[in-house]
Amino acid sequence: MPELILILIRSITAFLLLFLMTRIMGKKQISQLTFFDYCVGITIGSIAATMSVDQNVKALNGMMSLFVWGLFPILLAYFGMKSNAFSNLTDGKPTILIKNGEILEDNMKKILLNLNELMLLLREKNVFTVSDVEMAVLETNGELSVMLKTDKQPVTSKMLGIQVEQEHSPNILIMDGNIMSKSMEKLGYTDEWLLGEVQKQGANEISDVFMAQIDSHGQLYVDLYEEKNKLLTINERSLLGTSLKKIQADLESFALETENPQAKKMYEEQANNLKKLLNSVLPYLK
Repeated sequence: MPELILILIRSITAFLLLFLMTRIMGKKQISQLTFFDYCVGITIGSIAATMSVDQNVKALNGMMSLFVWGLFPILLAYFGMKSNAFSNLTDGKPTILIKNGEILEDNMKKILLNLNELMLLLREKNVFTVSDVEMAVLETNGELSVMLKTDKQPVTSKMLGIQVEQEHSPNILIMDGNIMSKSMEKLGYTDEWLLGEVQKQGANEISDVFMAQIDSHGQLYVDLYEEKNKLLTINERSLLGTSLKKIQADLESFALETENPQAKKMYEEQANNLKKLLNSVLPYLK
């Protein structure tokens, strides 16, 4: 068999095995990469590359080696789920580096971390003053988790006692010129409504839209294929608030202009009711 054909077959086989192993080992290999996972990943990649081009290595031997190295992380993860002590043995334990604004030098010595490296990790978390830190923990994957002191934490609406509208994840309604039927059905929108909205922003047809995304406030963002078309965002809630204010002003004006006492009373009552309604809903229409 020609050498190039043999390399092609071996490379495809190694790729498929490597792909299968990464799928079996799961997303943890990427999201929580410990030192052991790092070593395993490099070793498996090296075995797959050697198996592809080195004909001195038998394909069956390479496949067995990939299987063994792929099996070990799975077994260790399984036993780690069953035993916390075993998990601490394989992955290690988090290390507290700062507590109550004070650096724990003994813990830094245990993990061979110097002060410059600690300050680098803190700056990556946008922390520049050690005294602002309530606790800093070096996780088993090398990431530094930082909890600021209470008076240094960002102010939230809950701290101020302000009620805000709950945000929801945005939904894509059009992708690459195609309507996302499941998203439309979930949100209760029709194709006719969507076509009307994208036409407001310069599109002629749905096929002219590269992406359309709607947020929890009902604001629709449209990205057209033609870059020359200016992208606009239609804020329907703001328009609704403006319309309600205009209606209130019209009712007050009618009350001043009419000479009929009953009509005047009716206009004033309706204007006051609308004003109360506006005071309660305007925060949600911004």
